[in-house]
Amino acid sequence: MYRRFYQSQATVDEENPYWVSFSDLMSALLVIFILAVVALIIELTQTQKIIERDIEELRNAQNARRMILHEIKDELASQNIRVEIADNDTVLRIPESTLTFDSGHDEIPENEVVQKAVTAIGIALHQAINKAFSDTNRQMRFKYLDTVFIEGHTDSVPSKRIKGNWGLSTYRAISLWEFWEKHLDLVPNFNDMVNAYDQKLFSVSGYAASRRVQTVEETMDQRRCNRRIDLRFTVKRPSISELEDIADR
Repeated sequence: MYRRFYQSQATVDEENPYWVSFSDLMSALLVIFILAVVALIIELTQTQKIIERDIEELRNAQNARRMILHEIKDELASQNIRVEIADNDTVLRIPESTLTFDSGHDEIPENEVVQKAVTAIGIALHQAINKAFSDTNRQMRFKYLDTVFIEGHTDSVPSKRIKGNWGLSTYRAISLWEFWEKHLDLVPNFNDMVNAYDQKLFSVSGYAASRRVQTVEETMDQRRCNRRIDLRFTVKRPSISELEDIADR
């Protein structure tokens, strides 16, 4: 009986040799599957680290901008110079009460109080952006910025000068920039400063009355609110190509 059973078993194996090959194949597929899962986990972990790094950089950039704006405002307040923080901690506003241009003119007035205020604003700005982010992160704050826009704004009363209010607002912003360039002996110079992409940090623009603080201008005070210089700080963000690379991953 025993012998017949043994022979029968041997016959089945000899007649079905593919059972051994199928077993080996399944083992190989299992190994491949495990390796693929491990590779996927590694890839996802790397992608997650990239995303977390970019989020941390953006968070640092926003914090750097906030620190810059509030330090400038506090420093100027200690000198009785009024500026405002606006647009969700993105703009340092210089109101007309601090920088008063003569009607229809774009030159920085010779008034000693105005020139002292303009000088103090430039120095406070330079000091705030040229500090390290923190004691543990020695990256300079301005490297977290993309651009500092010096923006001129007017009220809606038409100007008789060439280019009207558009030209007036633009040249007022240019006059502030040129005053800082001429009168402030700072290192590094504003004009020499570049962002993380090696582009000029400062830019100048004019908006006429297209971006009003007071939409309705029925009184002198309402018009006065719209005549101002804004320093708008934009932060460094991941580029489109970097975001597309993350999406591809």
